[in-house]
Amino acid sequence: MDQESFLKLLDEKRYLISDGATGTNLMQRGLPQGTAAEDWVLTNPDGIIGLHRDFLAAGSDIILTCTFGASLPRLEANGLATHFQAVNQAAVSLAKTAAGASGAVVAGSLGPLGQMIKPLGLLEETDAQRYYQDQADMLSKAGVDLLIIETQFDLAEASAAVCGVQAVSDLPLIVSFSFDRGTRTMMGVSPTQFAQQMDGLGLTALGINCGKSLEDNLSALKELANTTDLPIWFKPNAGLPKLDDEGHPIYDVTPEIMAVQVNEWVKAGARIIGGCCGTSPAHLKAIADQVKALRA
Repeated sequence: MDQESFLKLLDEKRYLISDGATGTNLMQRGLPQGTAAEDWVLTNPDGIIGLHRDFLAAGSDIILTCTFGASLPRLEANGLATHFQAVNQAAVSLAKTAAGASGAVVAGSLGPLGQMIKPLGLLEETDAQRYYQDQADMLSKAGVDLLIIETQFDLAEASAAVCGVQAVSDLPLIVSFSFDRGTRTMMGVSPTQFAQQMDGLGLTALGINCGKSLEDNLSALKELANTTDLPIWFKPNAGLPKLDDEGHPIYDVTPEIMAVQVNEWVKAGARIIGGCCGTSPAHLKAIADQVKALRA
């Protein structure tokens, strides 16, 4: 899929429905706490396919590969470095198997590297570019339809990521930031600064995912929409988690609460809509039903 084809699909449908959370849903399905989701790509592929299919059944037009933490540094941190190629290739295969002949778009997910770029950390910018380049190359060759650099918080890393990805791929590319301090990232980046930094880089869309409360995410969405003419990808989390007695995260934002927000999200400028942490297939179905009503 090229950028023109993706934007044509978006124009035809008016709004596209992305999927929900990966990590929190896999934990609900038995992924041990502290175990990387990417581990299940190799050890429990049916669990990954099952989640993809549940999101598709709920109404997703787009599903993300289980590769958020599949860059080499993240895999190294989780003891999976020797499986870099296997994890990325298998994750794409699982998503494509789940999508089947549905026509769903398979998006290759690239999350933060888990290291800071100099001078704030020890990572060289050229190394950051290479890590993103290597993962994007793997995902592209495995057959994803588009790529999304998500849950970013640092302009330096996001810029390095775009440079690395575009060195090896012409696929549609979306960059999404997480404003986990309300309308700022943990590095103090605002939606306006994010949009200005990404301007002119040939991106397909800009996005907001995860973040803080639904109210704060909506404020960030409005600011971003006032700063960019690109389509906006919007995947807010289902509120902030509380821990149960066993230390598992519990999200108290219900599917109904998220669903009633959809009209506001669209009014504020969202074109590709889903959910992040805490967003179950039930949440996603409630969101999708509202989006489908708006298409009519």
